[in-house]
Amino acid sequence: MASELDVINTVESFLGVSLRSESVVMILTTTVAVILGLLIFVWRRTSDRGRDVNQLVARKAVAIPAEDDEAEAAVGKTKVTVFFGTQTGTAEGFAKDAALAEEIKARYDKAAIKVVDLDDYAVDDDQYEEKLKKETMAFFMVATYGDGEPTDNAARFYKWFTEGKEREAWLQHLTYGVFGLGNRQYEHFNKIAKVVDELLSEQEFQSPGAKRLVSIGLGDDDQCIEDDFSAWRELLWPELDLLLRDEDDIIAVSTPYTAVIPEYRVVIHDPIVTSSEDKFLNMANGNISIDIHHPCRVKVAVQRELHTLESDRSCIHLEFDTSGSDIKYETGDHVGVYAENCDESVEEAGRLLGQPLDLLFSIHTDKDDGTPLGSSLPPVFPGPCTLRTALARNADLLNPPRKAALSALAAHASEPGEAERLKFLASSQGKDEYSQWVVGCQRSLLEVMAEFPSAKPPIGVFFAAVAPRLQPRYYSISSSPRYVFHSVHVTCALVYGPSPTGRIHKGVCSTWMKNAVPFEKSHNSSWAPIFIRPSNFKLPVDPLTPVIMVGPGTGLAPFRGFLQERLALKDDGVQLGPALLLFGCRNRQMDFIYQDELNNFVEQGVLSELIVAFSREGPQKEYVQHKMMDRASNIWNLLSQGGYLYVCGDAKGMAKDVHRTLHAIVQEQENVEPSQAEVAVKKLQSEGRYLRDVW
Repeated sequence: MASELDVINTVESFLGVSLRSESVVMILTTTVAVILGLLIFVWRRTSDRGRDVNQLVARKAVAIPAEDDEAEAAVGKTKVTVFFGTQTGTAEGFAKDAALAEEIKARYDKAAIKVVDLDDYAVDDDQYEEKLKKETMAFFMVATYGDGEPTDNAARFYKWFTEGKEREAWLQHLTYGVFGLGNRQYEHFNKIAKVVDELLSEQEFQSPGAKRLVSIGLGDDDQCIEDDFSAWRELLWPELDLLLRDEDDIIAVSTPYTAVIPEYRVVIHDPIVTSSEDKFLNMANGNISIDIHHPCRVKVAVQRELHTLESDRSCIHLEFDTSGSDIKYETGDHVGVYAENCDESVEEAGRLLGQPLDLLFSIHTDKDDGTPLGSSLPPVFPGPCTLRTALARNADLLNPPRKAALSALAAHASEPGEAERLKFLASSQGKDEYSQWVVGCQRSLLEVMAEFPSAKPPIGVFFAAVAPRLQPRYYSISSSPRYVFHSVHVTCALVYGPSPTGRIHKGVCSTWMKNAVPFEKSHNSSWAPIFIRPSNFKLPVDPLTPVIMVGPGTGLAPFRGFLQERLALKDDGVQLGPALLLFGCRNRQMDFIYQDELNNFVEQGVLSELIVAFSREGPQKEYVQHKMMDRASNIWNLLSQGGYLYVCGDAKGMAKDVHRTLHAIVQEQENVEPSQAEVAVKKLQSEGRYLRDVW
């Protein structure tokens, strides 16, 4: 006891305080607790450092963390990565399903395969090179979208890959293949795949560098892109046999691969259970970022017809009210709209499936015991929901079905003759008939199912393998946020007309917009989930720069936004340069949309000249390209002064005609050969002064 008092007296003498005071004891106790807590915290942070680094990232979660790269391939296995860049889901399907990844997995025990969304591959751009250096075998399934642009989920990777600094051979260990998805009707057919393949092939000729396994595959969605993919895929197997099989295995005949038809696990719910669709109706988007995966629900504020009563067609002006949301856009951007199938299509689908539309169910990608059903299943949609809601919001019912969908229908056709016919259409032998009967005749999924009434797939098969997800429709925004506040304007032509089979085809989104009820007319107004997709279709930074805009029909949409922006700038006292608008329609009495607004822009000095081509008023049809030639001298003078040329509208017809006309103008005004005119036009494009927003 005496020794303890001696210790206390010594400490008191050193600290200059009495430890017998209750307040001092409390302070010391607290101090010791804090120090211990800090020590434990530091120890835990040190042991969990790798895990915490990933949790700090605010972007979308990356499927495969960087630190796991070396551990992905098991001992003795070859790492195979399949990348996809997709806009509508086709490239993802080719990458995931029985198309490639699943078949590689089934054929080769030595392959450790993974499928990667290009947007998920790296959190930051500076990680791309380091991660790619670790790849041994990679396949790129990449689509070309719009005017030769990458898909949304591939845009960041493509920009880094094409605009990065000059690299020496840095992919020494990579063996690769590229398959492109495009449409031959468009000018820049499969541009993205060609560029990726070209840049990778440059590595091939450096020693050591990447090695191309097979020639690039060019899929054409204007015909049968599945057959194009199958032909390219067949070239892969002999090459992969040499790399992923032992010598004894190569000699042996491989077992033919049979694709497994994807199917969700379906749970039927009691109708008294509140479905998630009710919750969805009242749910605001809580995401910081609004994008294709996280759209924001907004109401329709204004809806009106732009054509006159004399017109036999329809064009809708629609305004989404974005007040109270985090939606922001710039003039020239696009809006993605998730519309619903009309009641008529939904009811027909329910009848063909033989299921009640009020059936309440949910879909799942795992078995009852929690084990996954497979990697090829598309992400689930919210549930439980009624079949009516699922068909309206999630199923693409009106596009021609892919061959994989026909195979799934064949597997569930109870009538043998129908099953054999479906199998034939889905086979390589039935390529020509599929091309003619399904693609050429534009038969919708509903029409095909009606032709084979005994094919009634279960709900889990229908949503996993038969009906693709209903995709958003994109529109050039026809307003400027500088001029209208908390509002996104859309100009939409109604898609309505007979198909080759005699069916009246109704566009999903345009029909929805035609029938939309604005809240200026009803408290029970229409609404839709929307998001913004940025575009490079922008006015020049300097308002004095001349601009020439070419946009017939709904191609006028972004230029209405441009002119609103110029008016807002003028109201702020900004001096503007010259602006020409070449617009086209059939007849001024029928479809001269926004006529009063355009004339007002001229009166306000925002638009220097409004030039309109009426294709149905005179003895000969006159289009915007003819008006361009009439003003060839003026147009070339403005472009020679550093002006910008913008084109918006139909890519297959009008945009090609305008492009040819621009070549003719350069030849005529500069008195040069066609090859020299081509160089001048490409120079405009490379300088970003010839921009197109085409579809």
